[in-house]
Amino acid sequence: MEISEIIKYLSDSKEIISLGLWAVTFVVYAENGLFFAFFLPGDYLLFLTGVFVGTGFLKYTIVTVLLYLFVAAVLGSLTGFLFGRFFGSTLENRPDRWYFKKKHIESTHDFFEKYGNQALIISRFLPYIRTFAPILAGISKMNYPKYLFLNVSGAALWVGSLVGGGYFFGVQFPWIINYVQYVILFFLAITTFTVIKGYLNIKKS
Repeated sequence: MEISEIIKYLSDSKEIISLGLWAVTFVVYAENGLFFAFFLPGDYLLFLTGVFVGTGFLKYTIVTVLLYLFVAAVLGSLTGFLFGRFFGSTLENRPDRWYFKKKHIESTHDFFEKYGNQALIISRFLPYIRTFAPILAGISKMNYPKYLFLNVSGAALWVGSLVGGGYFFGVQFPWIINYVQYVILFFLAITTFTVIKGYLNIKKS
């Protein structure tokens, strides 16, 4: 299987969910702190996981799913923080590759400059920045207790709101399972708009 095919498969939230909760948990962990995993689906993966639990297609309790994904988000971000703390200089000096672009570090740095410590919470809802924010926090040697508090708070808000929202829709409107592709398109539209807007703001500044 070629690299492009692997990326396409890993970017398909329906395929990931079909593999079970462990697969979703790993993707959430990776996307929250491994710099080469920035392309993985985040927001709509969580939302659709909630939908699949609510409609009964994913045979787990909502409490179990929330716990697994919350822990994965916290540990993933912590991994990124520790990587940035001990190997950040190596990453900053690394040449661009298909799996790493310096522009992601630069845009995340600008995001930190604008929002300060709150960026760690806000960034949970922003693709790419979500992956690189903990790494940059590690590079900047952020106080560990403060980082841990922001990490846990951000993970709770991100996982709770998206998985919880998806679960609500799955329970109340089970027919939504037939329109998964439109849910994905909706989140992709929001993601694209956010990325373009952020790029234009950075370019303007």
